Amino acid sequence: MAQGPRFGTDGIRGRSDTEITPELAYALGLAAAEVLGPQRAVIGGDTRESTAALDKALSAGVLVGGVEVVRVGVAPTPMIAFTAARQNAIGLVISASHNPYQDNGIKIFGIGGTKLSVETEARLAARLDEILLSDSAGAVLREQARKQEAVPVLSDAAGDYLNHLWAALEGRDLAGLHIVIDAANGAAAALAGPCCERLGARVDLINVSPNGRNINTACGATNPSGLAEAVLKSGADLGLALDGDADRLIAVDERGQVVDGDHIIALCALDLRDRDRLAHRAVAVTVMTNLGFHHAMSAAGIEVVQTPVGDRSVLEAMDSGGLSLGGEQSGHVIFRDFASTGDGLLTGLMLADVLVRASPGPAKVRLSELAANAMTALPQILINVKLAAVPQRLLDELAPEIAAVESRLGDEGRLLVRSSGTEPMVRVMVEAPTIEQATEEAQHLADLIGARYIS
Repeated sequence: MAQGPRFGTDGIRGRSDTEITPELAYALGLAAAEVLGPQRAVIGGDTRESTAALDKALSAGVLVGGVEVVRVGVAPTPMIAFTAARQNAIGLVISASHNPYQDNGIKIFGIGGTKLSVETEARLAARLDEILLSDSAGAVLREQARKQEAVPVLSDAAGDYLNHLWAALEGRDLAGLHIVIDAANGAAAALAGPCCERLGARVDLINVSPNGRNINTACGATNPSGLAEAVLKSGADLGLALDGDADRLIAVDERGQVVDGDHIIALCALDLRDRDRLAHRAVAVTVMTNLGFHHAMSAAGIEVVQTPVGDRSVLEAMDSGGLSLGGEQSGHVIFRDFASTGDGLLTGLMLADVLVRASPGPAKVRLSELAANAMTALPQILINVKLAAVPQRLLDELAPEIAAVESRLGDEGRLLVRSSGTEPMVRVMVEAPTIEQATEEAQHLADLIGARYIS
């Protein structure tokens, strides 16, 4: 057999029919059992039609490796991390997050529910390749997976997770709040409504009928236009959009305008600072975070720790600095006092809680007002340039052109060129005082990359 897919910024990911196969899942389960050596592993995944077969094969590999399996069935990524921490286990998540249903993936949490280090992932990848390349491994793996009996699902995992989320509000409720939730036909489809209704909110649900193929399809955190329409039609106070595995959240205000991860982190940072809950008066964010966020935090006396893209990098910075809040513009937000990874449901509750507490009297403060007061985003343009493969020396080769754009932007804007951690593409991001300038500079570089590297 061929070698396995490479680990990216969020585990391995690829086409479920050709790359993320049951055979690969079995081998990765066996490799994880051998390399990580836990007593047990918590396994669950999202609603893709390929997930059930991968779950069975992954469980079989772990069991053959001598490790107990605790299955939680369909479950959000943060619920699997939470359950793994409670079980003193590793967590194995079958999901391709915001990708279309044709893709799937597997990501691994270490004991305690945290992401694996790069070094540990390298050892895991090496052992995976050894298993896949061994003589007659394909037949052995297929036979083992076929014979392995199904492990029953842990029945109380969802209830424990919801209790954990509610406890984060320290007895407060969301009474009087009208929320629309878009669950992206994904892993949190069954949990999103009860999560907020139990706290007294009026909840309207959309995209909570997964059929195996509609996960993330024209919905969820990567496409909140339908949520915006639902908020406007119902007159709701806010909308909350999850992605397929519910580890990220994008909000919509009462006017139907998107409130992205930068604004959510800014709002929560200011709220935590005002309540003396923001550890070291600092937050961790990635290089993708809008320059306007940096300006707002500086004015508020909050230090900004900047990291590479990826919630693993954010978490590493948070733990090394003892920080309580961090995240990404894409909506991965980590409340370290309550979670070891981004959690869309937890983030939604925290944001809703801020909104409720901002209106102690009969007159409601609107989310649009809070978001506007928290920060002013500079116009930002992001263009993805798909390539057959990203050259290793791309940034060095583009250095003169990058320097020219940065010179034109000066101190009033920002340029970031980076390769994707999950797909063969280059991302060109430009922030500038005007949308026209940001668009012009981003398109200039994207066209140059396309002309030079797309044959």
